[in-house]
Amino acid sequence: MNALESQLDYAFGDTMPETGRTMEVAPGVRWLRMGLPFALNHINLWLLEDEVETPQGRQRGWTVIDCGIATDATREAWETIFVDELDGLPIVRVLVTHCHPDHVGLADWLCKRWQAPLLMSAGDYAFARVMSAALPGAEGTAATPHFRRHGLADVDTVAKLQGRNTYYQDLVPTVPHAYVRLQDGHHVRIGARDWEIITGFGHSPEHVSLYCRASNVLISGDMVLPRISTNVSVFAIEPESNPVQQYLDSLKKYAHLPADALVLPSHGKPFRGLHTRIGQLNDHHAARLAEVLEACATPQSGMDILPVMFKRPLDTHQLSFALGEAVAHLHKLWHDGLLKRQLGEDGVYRFVAA
Repeated sequence: MNALESQLDYAFGDTMPETGRTMEVAPGVRWLRMGLPFALNHINLWLLEDEVETPQGRQRGWTVIDCGIATDATREAWETIFVDELDGLPIVRVLVTHCHPDHVGLADWLCKRWQAPLLMSAGDYAFARVMSAALPGAEGTAATPHFRRHGLADVDTVAKLQGRNTYYQDLVPTVPHAYVRLQDGHHVRIGARDWEIITGFGHSPEHVSLYCRASNVLISGDMVLPRISTNVSVFAIEPESNPVQQYLDSLKKYAHLPADALVLPSHGKPFRGLHTRIGQLNDHHAARLAEVLEACATPQSGMDILPVMFKRPLDTHQLSFALGEAVAHLHKLWHDGLLKRQLGEDGVYRFVAA
């Protein structure tokens, strides 16, 4: 455990549910984990006891929070959950925090399997539909020219990125054709408890976190993670964006929550110490921005900034996110007027102190 982690209180220590099993973490809330085939090797999903109105009357069941990616291994793990962990009750709703593949990948499969509705924010539902349909500008082929503009020139790396052109569609082959909209500041009643909807930006178009005051539980999704900082990237579809600023502004929306709230993150372990962690995340980005600004005493592209921000070797999957994040930090300083952006004769953007 590093120094920052030691400032947090891991509510269950190192105890975690095995694949295909659940673990109760709060009244009516069960934790399950699904594997992922990249460095971030798991996602936390949640089952909430629920009761909904049907034409046949009130129906007890479960609301699923997030779904895992669309792979046979994830489906098999869900099949085990269905048999062993649902107490003979159905899934009655599928709630997805945001549009990234590990969260929405199996939403359509779950919704069809259980004839259950999908609940999402409008922004992330729309983006999931756009990405899964591979519309121009959102499909994988748009990434290569975008990254070239920020200094990616290595032929082998470009080839590897182009080999991932169907990455999103492979992990999210379909998205339900209809959904129930979740809106910031509204409440969704799940079972006997109300959950406040808190939307956040920078990581995804309109990320949903959920807070239950009665249980003092925050399902934070990817907005507040205990061990790693949430990825905030500039993508080809929104090339002028300022996601670092959006993310930092979004963290302020948790200020009204109690310091001892139990945080249920999508990656890592449940913890207490919400405001401590938010302070750490603010400090992290402040330090990265200071490093980037110092480096830009001379003109720097996004690729030039990669070794400034990331000291470890990066595989192709990690590089795409890291380059997006490097550009995001350059963009915040540019939008703040601390950097100037220049387009070189080689078609590459470089940033230099204003």
